[in-house]
Amino acid sequence: MGTEQIPRITPTAPAPDGSGGRRKAHSGPVQWLVDRAAAAGELLTGRPVSLYAASVLRIGYGLLYLVFLLREFPHRDEIWGPDSPWTPALARQLFDQTGWNSILTLSDSRAYFELCYALALVTSALFVLGWRTRALSVLFAVVVVSFHARAIFMTDGGDNLVLLMAIYLALTACGRRWSLDARRVRLRTARGGAPAPRVEHHFLRQLRASLATLTTVVHNCGMFVIAAQVCFLYGSAGLFKVQGASWGAGTALHFVLNLRLFQPWPALSHYVDQHTILIAIAGYLTVLLQVAFPFVLFGRLKYPVLAMLLGMHLGIAVLMGLPLFSGAMIVADAVFLPDRFYVFLPRLCRRVGLRTGVWRPAPSRATGAGSVPAQGGPGVPGPKRPSASPEPRDTPVTTELASGKD
Repeated sequence: MGTEQIPRITPTAPAPDGSGGRRKAHSGPVQWLVDRAAAAGELLTGRPVSLYAASVLRIGYGLLYLVFLLREFPHRDEIWGPDSPWTPALARQLFDQTGWNSILTLSDSRAYFELCYALALVTSALFVLGWRTRALSVLFAVVVVSFHARAIFMTDGGDNLVLLMAIYLALTACGRRWSLDARRVRLRTARGGAPAPRVEHHFLRQLRASLATLTTVVHNCGMFVIAAQVCFLYGSAGLFKVQGASWGAGTALHFVLNLRLFQPWPALSHYVDQHTILIAIAGYLTVLLQVAFPFVLFGRLKYPVLAMLLGMHLGIAVLMGLPLFSGAMIVADAVFLPDRFYVFLPRLCRRVGLRTGVWRPAPSRATGAGSVPAQGGPGVPGPKRPSASPEPRDTPVTTELASGKD
C-alpha cells in the first residue's frame, strides 16, 4: 500500500488584538467611515480653529455697524425713534405676528431711545476692541437684532448678513486674537511668569476640562456654520442668476447700471456702460465665480477666486452705492483665509514699511556704562527664562474640514 502525501498545514497565529484575523474584514468603506468619523470628532473637540479669522470677523462687523450707526445718527429718529412713521405700536403689532423682538420698543420715551442708541454705539466700539468679548458678543447680537427688527422694512441684503453674522459670532471665541482680552492675558502672563500649580479636586479638574471642550466645540461649530452660510449665499445667488434670461444674454449689468436707484455717480455708470463687451464678460464671470465658489474652497484655486470676488464687491460698492453690503461680503470672505496669512500680514506690512521708509525700527539698546550688565558668566548660572513656545499654526475652516487633521 503506497504512502499518501498529506500537505502540512501551518497554523496561523492569532491577531495581536484577539480578533483572530477578522479585523481585515472590516477594512474598506466601513473602516474609512470610522476613521473619518474619528477625525471629525478630533477636529471638533481638539482645539479651536481659525481664531484669527474669527477676530477679523469681529473687528469687521463691529466696525461696519459702528460706522453705520454714526452715519445714520442725524436720521436716527426718522428710522428707529418714537416719532418714526413706523411707530413702536405698529412694530409691536408686527412682532406679535412674526415673533421678532426689540429693546427699542420697550418704551416710547425719547430719553430711553437716546440711551439705547448711545449703548449701541458703545457696544459696537467695545466689540471692535475686544473688551470682555464673551459678554459683549451677546450684547452686540442683541443690539443688531433690536435695530434690525425695529425698522424691518428698511433693511437690505447687507443688513440681513450682518444680523446673521452677529448671532453666529456670539458662539465663537472671537476675542482670543487681536483684542484687549488677549492683550490682558499676555500682560498677566508676562508679569506673573508661569502660573503656580494649583491643587484642585478631581471633580473640579474634570469640570474645567469639560468647560474647555464645550467652548471649543461651540466655537468650531460656529465657524463651520459661518463658512456654510457664505457658501449657501454665493451658491444660491449664482443659481438664481443662471435662471435669468438677462444674465444668460450678458445684459444684466447693463440694466443695473441704468437704474437710478443704483446710480450714486451717474456719469461713472454711463461711462462704464459704454464698454458693452467688458460688461458682458463681467456678468458671465460673476455667475461663474458664485456658482463655483463652494467647490474651490478645498484647494489653492480659492485664492484667485477670493481676489476676484474682492474686486467684484468693490465695484458693487462704488458703482451701485452699496457699501454696507459690499463690506459685509468682504468681511465674510475672510473666514476662508488661513490663520497663517493673518500672522504673515503684519510682517509683510513691516517689510514694505522698511523698504519704503514709512516705518523705522526702534533703536536697539546698546550696553553702556550706565546699563545693568548681563547676569551670570562663565560658570555662574544666570536666571532661567521661560522659552516662548511657538504658536500653533492654525488652518482655515475649509482646510480643517477637508483634512480632518490638527
